Amino acid sequence: MQRLEEIVGEALLAPQGRGRGLTPAGEDLVGHARRILAAHREAWLALKGARAAGRVAIGTTQDFSDSGLPELLRAFAVSHPRVRIELRVGRSAELAQAMQSGGLDLAIVMRQVATSDEVGVLREPMIWLCSQKGLASRQEELPLALLDPYCGFREAALAALDAAGRRYRIAAGSASLAGLRTAVNAGVALTLRTARFAHSGIVEAPREFGLPQVPIAEFAIQLRAGADGPAADLAALFSGNLAPPGLLG
Repeated sequence: MQRLEEIVGEALLAPQGRGRGLTPAGEDLVGHARRILAAHREAWLALKGARAAGRVAIGTTQDFSDSGLPELLRAFAVSHPRVRIELRVGRSAELAQAMQSGGLDLAIVMRQVATSDEVGVLREPMIWLCSQKGLASRQEELPLALLDPYCGFREAALAALDAAGRRYRIAAGSASLAGLRTAVNAGVALTLRTARFAHSGIVEAPREFGLPQVPIAEFAIQLRAGADGPAADLAALFSGNLAPPGLLG
């Protein structure tokens, strides 16, 4: 670190609390280093993938199929032009079963416990979301829009409200995110998801709702045991580039 500071000509670390943290110059250097590593990874995948062929069966929840995956799948198609992609969008429980049965090479699922096939873990804040227009009607009981069981977000929402002693009712249920999004956008109810669910018309619920704190959502990137080549390349691409999105208004 001292050698780096001599080269840069500025301090990269400074005292922060009981430890040390990055200075503005240090943060800039880390940003440059990450971009260099990303460029290196992209070049390596391109050189390796140009000769690869075959198929990769991918499973993902709709959260990621709507936000994050399109850009990465495009990059993969450029670097691996001869590999056929088979994409399955579904609920985490269904995808986990498909992974266990060998029907998928790679999956992104909501994480309940650590598993041996994990090659990456994504952590994103859970957020209470509602229509930008607000709720259609105010009630004593908080109206919720939730996916049908079993859903990790559903369990987290109900547990947080129960712990806070907040009265609620399930005003809308759905088996799909499309149905959930329709109910929330209409102002029928609010829901608990990540920022990936937000889009024009759906925003973070205002503080005046007095909603309880909720945990961080964890998503596992799972790779089939023994999978290599294109599947492993795509898993590495997901692990290094699926950053949480910004909240849209």
